[in-house]
Amino acid sequence: MVQRVIATESAEELIARLITKHGPVMFHQSGGCCDGSAPMCYLRAEFLTGPADILLGEIGGSPFYISRAQYEYWQHTQLIIDVVEGRGGMFSLEGPEGLTFLTRSRLFTDEELDQLAKAA
Repeated sequence: MVQRVIATESAEELIARLITKHGPVMFHQSGGCCDGSAPMCYLRAEFLTGPADILLGEIGGSPFYISRAQYEYWQHTQLIIDVVEGRGGMFSLEGPEGLTFLTRSRLFTDEELDQLAKAA
């Protein structure tokens, strides 16, 4: 089954570390503003999603959301969440670790888009 969002091994390891340290987390693909366009990691109980947010999938056992408007631009791509050194979004939990989550992407093949359409 094709997944709309996946994580690299490094990202999975960081997610596990953050869960151990803080408890359950969730992700929201930021659409810009203060922190640029980045996957933001929050405590699950501290970020409220709304009707304009779409659950894209899970990474590291944690839900990953994106705004409906941003989804319209990214719907033909698989989001690949990775980790790099540096300071990212000031509100994201990984900041104090000296690491930041980063979204990479690749276009779905026609076959994968067909599979996604049938699953919807």
